[in-house]
Amino acid sequence: MIDRRTIVLFALASLFFGGTFVAAKAGLEYFPPLLFVALRFDIAAVIMVAYATLRFSRAELTPTTAGDVIGILATGGLVIGLANSLLFVGQQYATSAVGAIVFSLNPILTPVFAAALLSSERLSGRGAVGMGLGLVGVALVVSPDPAMLVGGDAFGRAILFAGAASAALGAVMIRRVDATLSSSVRIAWGLPLAAALSHALSLAAGESTAAITWSPAAIAALAYVSVFAGVLAYLAYFALLDETGAIEANLVFYVVPVVSTLGGWAILGERIAPLAVVGFLTIFAGFAVLGSESVDVRARLRDRLPLERSRSNTAESTDRTSVPNDSRFSRSD
Repeated sequence: MIDRRTIVLFALASLFFGGTFVAAKAGLEYFPPLLFVALRFDIAAVIMVAYATLRFSRAELTPTTAGDVIGILATGGLVIGLANSLLFVGQQYATSAVGAIVFSLNPILTPVFAAALLSSERLSGRGAVGMGLGLVGVALVVSPDPAMLVGGDAFGRAILFAGAASAALGAVMIRRVDATLSSSVRIAWGLPLAAALSHALSLAAGESTAAITWSPAAIAALAYVSVFAGVLAYLAYFALLDETGAIEANLVFYVVPVVSTLGGWAILGERIAPLAVVGFLTIFAGFAVLGSESVDVRARLRDRLPLERSRSNTAESTDRTSVPNDSRFSRSD
């Protein structure tokens, strides 16, 4: 049975990440996209570094293994920095709901990367069915008219897809490495890295602070993506990742489109086309199949655990009884 802490982390991550798409869409009216991401992570990094400095000792903050370094790079470079840079650029060409739906390929892509990088996780027949349903749903959302393939909408959704792939790959890499740092410490290291990456991409794209239009709405959007989606959401998500694994943690993105759709409708007055709704329902069906597969795997592991423990105990008992009772093993010189 899922414990209360996992449920709370799941709900918080889903809620805060879902609001990201609404706030991003609203904020892009006032900020260049990559500079918006960079400023977001500047603020989030200051908050998170201050928190980590007060909360953890120097030993707890210091990376000591190659796994720690790779975990930080995957956190700041892939899951936070690159994924969000692609998300905010792609969000210019799609509504908040469509952006959330396309980005929700994250849970479908995660088992693919896990099968390649995590030897203990393989996509079963049921998982393949769920992944196929999800891809069909995305095709319906994108509406692949040949005239759209080179248009802005298709281009933007391709960028969103690349962002989802970056986040999924990063989550699997974090699970693969043998890191000793806590998730909060990884975020404290990762956010400045994400900010630096976003600033570099912004400069390369020729963006300028002169293009920012400061207003109450701009400040509110920046505050949300910095504090709620930039600190609190990642604290909840990476804690969930450490507790449940990459595939199950990324199930939060099943709920994100629902939050984003409701937020876009309530705050931005957005509408979803009927075909997109069909696509969303198809994606949801794929999510349900993948989710049930995840639950089945966990149940099988629980069922096997007592048997494995019993075998282990039996083996240990046999080893103990087979050791000769020789004085050479106990004599002290």
